[in-house]
Amino acid sequence: MHKQEKHEHGPGHIHVETDVKGLRLLFVIILNFVITVVQIIGGLVSGSLSLISDALHNFSDGVSIIISYLAIKVSRKEKDTSKTFGYKRATILAALLNSSVLIVIAILLFKEAYDRFANPQMVNGGLVIWVALIGLFANLVGMLLLRKNAKGDLNLKASYLHLLSDTLSSVGVIIGGILIYFFNFYWVDPLLTILIALYVLVESYQIVKKAVQILMQGVPANIDIDAIVEELEATDSIVNVHHVHIWSLDEKSINFEAHVIIEDMPVSETQKIDNEIERLLERYGINHITLQFECECCNGDCYTKKEVIINE
Repeated sequence: MHKQEKHEHGPGHIHVETDVKGLRLLFVIILNFVITVVQIIGGLVSGSLSLISDALHNFSDGVSIIISYLAIKVSRKEKDTSKTFGYKRATILAALLNSSVLIVIAILLFKEAYDRFANPQMVNGGLVIWVALIGLFANLVGMLLLRKNAKGDLNLKASYLHLLSDTLSSVGVIIGGILIYFFNFYWVDPLLTILIALYVLVESYQIVKKAVQILMQGVPANIDIDAIVEELEATDSIVNVHHVHIWSLDEKSINFEAHVIIEDMPVSETQKIDNEIERLLERYGINHITLQFECECCNGDCYTKKEVIINE
């Protein structure tokens, strides 16, 4: 038995929202590569290793945002016979890849900071400040473009985090440039680099952890399987619930499947039980349910099988 699929928003809304995300990402990609060129030129002219390093960081961000953009395009593909769940997890894979790259960059920043502590370099502080200000402005624009969508999208959150780390890096370079220009405090730059790297490392780890949990089909952190089973079995019509599996397809699609033992009855009379289970699971944010009804056994001889899809 099947139920009509429900949607919070119509397909048109979803495609429009995705297109807006794509256009914003495209603009941020162009912005990042422009910043990269400006900072490399500024770094070479001023002799600033920090500017060149920041430029390479921006370049890596541009590449990561391209990955995010492509992932959004792939995730829009319709499900087919080879990908029956569709391509929604493309964005999760992109988030995992981008966050892993950020962790590597954070480790390299630690090494770079150590080298700078050991060997401070003379740079043109004034030029560093002006070039870093340009980078700061561009990164702030990129952050504002992605901020809204990053709250509910792990893929865009990873890209947003790239831009945030760049923004913090630009602030650090500006502060370092000021202190170098006026006081010759060369140690400030590596100190700020370490603080930025620590922040990036912690935030990236959280995204990697969540992405791996989804890809490994782990139970969402806000869901307690035992509590759900206990609540289901508390209803008069359900004898037992077993073989329970709960996993996320992506950040917004949570799947549930289970074997449900009930008293022997015609399939047509299980509609009420369907509705009870549906109402209960909706409270947990579960929106794709597959149930296998059984009377007593679990060997395939005495059950009816159906799928209930309440939202996808």
